[in-house]
Amino acid sequence: MLQMFLRRLAYGFLILNIMTITLFVVVRLIPGDPVRAQLGDAAVSPERIKQITAEFGLDRPVWEQLASWYTGAVRGDFGTSYSLGRPVGEVVFARLPLTIELTFIAVALAVTIGLLMGVVSAVRRNGWLDNVLRVTAVTGLSVPNFWLGLLLITFSSVVLRWVPPLEYRGFFTDPVANLAQMAMPAAALGVVLAASIARLSRSSMLEVLGADFVRTLRAKGAPERVVLFKHALRNSMLPVLTLIGVQLGALLGGTVILEQVFALPGLGRTVFEAVNNRDYPLLQMCVLLYGAIFIVVNIVVDMCYGWVNPRMRRAD
Repeated sequence: MLQMFLRRLAYGFLILNIMTITLFVVVRLIPGDPVRAQLGDAAVSPERIKQITAEFGLDRPVWEQLASWYTGAVRGDFGTSYSLGRPVGEVVFARLPLTIELTFIAVALAVTIGLLMGVVSAVRRNGWLDNVLRVTAVTGLSVPNFWLGLLLITFSSVVLRWVPPLEYRGFFTDPVANLAQMAMPAAALGVVLAASIARLSRSSMLEVLGADFVRTLRAKGAPERVVLFKHALRNSMLPVLTLIGVQLGALLGGTVILEQVFALPGLGRTVFEAVNNRDYPLLQMCVLLYGAIFIVVNIVVDMCYGWVNPRMRRAD
């Protein structure tokens, strides 16, 4: 297990460096001048534009800018935001907890609902409940999360005459208001993952329930709940864990639009603003952090394989 962990860590470090170099070059190919984006429509002399360009370090070759960025990153300095005038690390880590909370709630809802739907659908195979749940899962896969978010806002405001608090409240400041504000975006964000888990867990459960060891357990008189939840569900979790690790990237990407839809001041909305403002240092740090979170979660998922399937521990 330790060797597998170190290998995954080395791969993750390599991927982060490839992401850094690729993003550093690609964002500078996007049409638009970051200096003009900060100045807006103000009339500024060419000399002033050259001065600001030099202050941003954009007058140097790209490879020199990249080397300077790496030098600062080693010291924990990721640059200063063009649009906010604050250290990038300070901005990002102030907004990161909201995005982590939103993603965590979305994953928790998706896993709970998806596994429940999948298990019930497998146990009631080919029944009316199975058919309803399968149609529901396909529908969930077909709905864009940003459209569902807008639909939830419209439904709650028009039909229920209720809208979530507009001013963001931290969980430790006001837990009730915080969860009320997070409920709809988390539901919209997690619906596709829940549908995917439901479909995959159903097929995986059906495969395990048809295995020889399950028939042996039933022949020995083991209670059905023990067969289902202690043996069948655990042995069917491996593909579900893989799906969660892979789909995390889609969840993190979904926060960019949903935080804008629900006016949440998180990391996703920061990415949106950084792209609009051509704020290279802020965008670089945000995307790098998204990549790091994705890699860490996938390493954790790989480690969980050994808990779910002991044969992988012996194989490693």
